[in-house]
Amino acid sequence: MSKDWNKGVTLALEGPGKFSTISTIREASWALIEDWPLEDGDALDKALLALEQAMKGKKSAEAARLAFIAAAHEAAIEIKE
Repeated sequence: MSKDWNKGVTLALEGPGKFSTISTIREASWALIEDWPLEDGDALDKALLALEQAMKGKKSAEAARLAFIAAAHEAAIEIKE
């Protein structure tokens, strides 16, 4: 199962208007662990679990991507469509 996403997620992790694109499950995992503005949250926990499961081939990369986007919404991080 691919660990790359078909479509990256472009979001303002470093502050308003400072966008970066996350394109892989590994990049998303590091972003949640190292750069995320929240330390706790239901969507954050679900995203971490979904990313781990996707790395192990137990969940699709797209499901992990959607969980990552939900965590970004929970953290009020701006996403560029």
